[in-house]
Amino acid sequence: MFDLLIKNANLPDDRKKFDIAIQNKKVVAVDRNIVGDASQTIDATDQLVSPSHVDSHFHLDATLTLGQPRFNESGTLLEGIQLWDELKPHLTLELIKKRARKLCHWAIANGCLAIRSHVDISDDRLLAVEALLELQKEMQNWIDIQLVAFPQNGYLRYKNSIQNLDRALKKGVEVVGGIPHFERTMNEGSQSIKLLCEIAEKRGLLVDMHCDESDDPMSRHVETLAFESQRLGLMGRVTGSHLTSMHSMDNYYVSKLIPLLRDADLQVVANPLINITLQGRHDQYPKRRGMTRVKELLNSNVNVAFGHDCVMDPWYSLGKHDMLEVASMGLHVGQMTGIQEMHQIFQAITTNGAKVMQLDNYGIEVGCDANLVVHQAKNPIDAIRLCNARLFVIRNGEVIAKASPNQSELMFDTKKESKVIDWTL
Repeated sequence: MFDLLIKNANLPDDRKKFDIAIQNKKVVAVDRNIVGDASQTIDATDQLVSPSHVDSHFHLDATLTLGQPRFNESGTLLEGIQLWDELKPHLTLELIKKRARKLCHWAIANGCLAIRSHVDISDDRLLAVEALLELQKEMQNWIDIQLVAFPQNGYLRYKNSIQNLDRALKKGVEVVGGIPHFERTMNEGSQSIKLLCEIAEKRGLLVDMHCDESDDPMSRHVETLAFESQRLGLMGRVTGSHLTSMHSMDNYYVSKLIPLLRDADLQVVANPLINITLQGRHDQYPKRRGMTRVKELLNSNVNVAFGHDCVMDPWYSLGKHDMLEVASMGLHVGQMTGIQEMHQIFQAITTNGAKVMQLDNYGIEVGCDANLVVHQAKNPIDAIRLCNARLFVIRNGEVIAKASPNQSELMFDTKKESKVIDWTL
């Protein structure tokens, strides 16, 4: 007997009317007309079933702090950093956990079961590190939380970052972070990349750096990040997050840069909602979009994933942690409206993100972990277009969240009968 049987599902690769059988937390069969009893059966007729969503870049320590101690009136990255510095002395372990736990509940309900969260190590108490390590353990049955040791105030710029990063890694933080464009000089930015990548190589860890989150086309630290990745044999284990300066770079230089990123197997994470909100703030018109060159990178076989980055914090006042909303914004800003391109955008919040986080056994194939989402949508494009309910969210073969279908009715039919609106073609 199966633990769970999903019938007649549409799969992200356009296969239709497939059944998915789950037993002992694993996908054990994917085929048409699977025969067998099950403890629970879900009829997914004409609905998309996908692997769970992945948020490749977030800040759980700062989430849901909107208005504390005040609002970011300029809307800039730098004012957000200033506000966060003002708030940090007032943080407590329990408040950080309470807010982060609530955000995780939102994420799960929206079908996201994996988050890579950067955690600020510039607070010498390392309260956020302690809080999120505890939360990671508490929530492990429902959501994967991967932590990045993030020197928000600069690895070399802030006097205690070197020892704080070492302390955070010893406590169990899994990924080495950085922010080279926030160091005091371009040279110190490059030096920080070299030192941090060497730490990761020595400890056998992944790397994920906030890199070139700037409108300055001369912020070119990603070039150094790609070089160090190759020099140290870290290919595939290094991520450049944001890379917003690429939207301002000279096209000739980009034509040289992208092959370097590909050769280094550099992973890229864009954060569409936040990139277009924070960047271009000094522009009048024309205004730059502020997001890295997603289409060009994907066309050059560079793996690009999306992150939500922020929800209701010093940098972003909105959001409900819905990765489909992130995908929708990325699609529009990147002008990726071709059929294949829209499918690539869906992959940016699923399979591409799983590659960034190096999630084992991810997907809908025999042997994969049964972490799935039943969408109120026929296919990935409709999922992005409608942002409808996640009808079922499944973790290790168990339904851990469900929702009623979104439904609207017209009441003006001449026969005085209501008419349910069908939003699909």
